[in-house]
Parts: sequence; structure tokens; C-alpha cells
Amino acid sequence: MSRRLTPYLFMAPAVLVLGVALLYPIGYMIYASFLDWNPSQRIGQAEFVGLRNYTWLWSDGAFRESLAVTLKFAFFVVSLEMIIGVGLALLLDRNIRGMTALRTIFILPMMIAPIVVGLVWRYMYHPTVGIFNKTLNALGLESVPWLSDSFWALTSIIIADIWQWTPFIFILSLAALQSLPRSALEAARIDGASGWDQIWHIKLPLMMPVLIVTCLLRLIDAFKVLEVVLVMTNGGPGLSTEIMALRISRTASEFRELGVAAAMSNYLLIFLMVLTVIMFTYTKLSEARTARLRQAAEEG
Repeated sequence: MSRRLTPYLFMAPAVLVLGVALLYPIGYMIYASFLDWNPSQRIGQAEFVGLRNYTWLWSDGAFRESLAVTLKFAFFVVSLEMIIGVGLALLLDRNIRGMTALRTIFILPMMIAPIVVGLVWRYMYHPTVGIFNKTLNALGLESVPWLSDSFWALTSIIIADIWQWTPFIFILSLAALQSLPRSALEAARIDGASGWDQIWHIKLPLMMPVLIVTCLLRLIDAFKVLEVVLVMTNGGPGLSTEIMALRISRTASEFRELGVAAAMSNYLLIFLMVLTVIMFTYTKLSEARTARLRQAAEEG
């Protein structure tokens, strides 16, 4: 009996820490979302309003706009980062002199604090002294309103995010490439497969489990981004770059509606949980397919 309990005893401290550090705050947030609560009250003094906060949000144009901006931002940054990152990994998956130094240079943007990234790109986007408009003017072209136009403001934030986080995709993709079974690639070469055939039919299918997890991690992070947007545009012009994280922060701090902010946070949490379940299910199916490919390659 004691042997059966031993693993659970070792797990107990970790479970306790997880419950206190993770489950309790989530439960607190869920409870707060059913209240009409503001910072001047204790949570016990707030009025219970049931699902009113959740239903009211869908009639709030600002919430719908921030949700649309968040979805658009996440779609473009993750799609472009995956394409560029995986493409660079495929291009550099070979013996190149100075590869170690090149990898170090590639990961430098990831090491910079988001606040600093926002400040650097804000200065580069400056309408008169920024490097981009000065370059355009030197070429005889007109200046671009990078941060003062709705379209260009969101585009500018997307470019900054791609610059910072494409190395993350690149490093994980390159690691996945270098762990592929060489027997499968050698068999494909012997069978006369071209470079593109090897990429589409061997490399990418075998990399898919890693790519799916990488994509999921970037999606989750894209939905939570705050500092870069806050520093570069503060959600403007208008609401064109006000993503969900910034909207939640404003609702809690500026509008003093803690219950509504908690409801928005729960919507975001639910969406990410559903997305995670879908992608992990797809990962399981992809892993099964990869295992069959590996087995076929070894038998061949």
C-alpha cells in the first residue's frame, strides 16, 4: 500500500503549488466575472449579476472591435512567422561555416525586452526622423504614416512582432529538421526525389508535430501581447490596434470595471483552451501519421 502511495506523496507538493499558483487565481477570476465589481469595493461587497457581464460584452462595439483586431493580428503574425521561420530553417539546414554564430545572431531579437522592442520600432517609425521615412525620402518617395494611419499602424506592429519572434520559429524548426531520420532522406534521394519533393513529402510531414506545437505556442503568445502595442500606438489611432489584452487592461484600470474585465479575460481563456484542444488533437493525428511514415521509411 505504501509503495502505491509513494508516487502521489512526491507529486503532492507540485500539485499543491499548482493549485495555489494557478487554479486559485483562475477560480477567483471566474467568480469575479459574475460580479458588478469596481476597485473601491471588496469583492465580497460587489453585487452578483450572473451572466450580465458576458452578455453585455457582445453589445459593446469596442469589445467586438478589439476581438477582431486580435484575431487579425494573431492570424497574420503567426502565419508569416511560420512561413519565414520554417523557410529559413529549410534553407540553412546544411553545413555552413559560422552556423553557431549565425544562430546566436538570429535569436538576439528574442532576448530583447518587449518594452525596448516597442520603443526601438516606434523611433524607427517616426514620421520625420525615423529610418524608414528617411530612406523613402532619400529614394524620392513619400513618407508613410506608419503609426498615425489605421492600416499602417496595425501593419507596423505586425512587422515588429515578426522581427522579434520569427527566430523562435526558426530555432525550433531547425532543431526538428536536424532530428529527422537520415535514412528516410537517403531513401528519397536514391529514389530520385528532387529537393522540393523531399521538403513536401518527407521533411514537412515528419516535422509537423513540432510545427503544430510551435504554432500553438506562438498563437497563445500573440493573443497575450501587450507591451509592444502599448508603447508603439497605445491602441490607436482610434481602436485600430487595441488588442484584447490592452482592452482588458483599460477596462480594469481606466474604466474601473473589474467584473467586465474578468469576463473578457475568461472569453480569451476559453478561446485559447478550445484552440489548444483542437491543435493537440491534430498533433496526435499528425504524430500517428509521422510514425507510419518513419516505419515505412525504415522498412524501405
